[in-house]
Amino acid sequence: MRLTNENDASRRLKSEFLVQFDGVASNPNDLVIVIGATNKPQELDDAVLRRLVKRIYVPLPDENVRRLLLKNQLKGQAFSLPGRDLERLVKETEGYSGSDLQALCEEAAMMPIRELGPKHILTVKPNQLRPLRYEDFKNAMVVIRPSLQKSRWEELEQWNKEFGSN
Repeated sequence: MRLTNENDASRRLKSEFLVQFDGVASNPNDLVIVIGATNKPQELDDAVLRRLVKRIYVPLPDENVRRLLLKNQLKGQAFSLPGRDLERLVKETEGYSGSDLQALCEEAAMMPIRELGPKHILTVKPNQLRPLRYEDFKNAMVVIRPSLQKSRWEELEQWNKEFGSN
């Protein structure tokens, strides 16, 4: 779909992209795979869609994947997070993407450091910081929200039903 408000520079860039894209596939002896990613597939030009014949939808992480992502992010961190709190956190982060979860863990990891205040922050050793707690994540969730609203992901799922590959 070509946007009517597209400026001339955007059209030239898109045309050049399509020419280069076609050039990649011109030699059958070259084994080249082109991979593209977008959060807005419905805004892709029809000419681009025709060239990207295999379309794979990557959904938001489910509970099992969120659990693994959180555990991976917390690996090497001192934290006092009993299993039940981890499970609460897994449930409460529904709608978070992988990068949202990473940002959440980074924000939570800053909580013990912020508690030190400016006087002690330069002199404290890493092993002197208190472990991360569930409350740190709850406080971080006030700042780090899911990057896309549920309605947006529903749009992507609908687009996948219509145009995605199985």
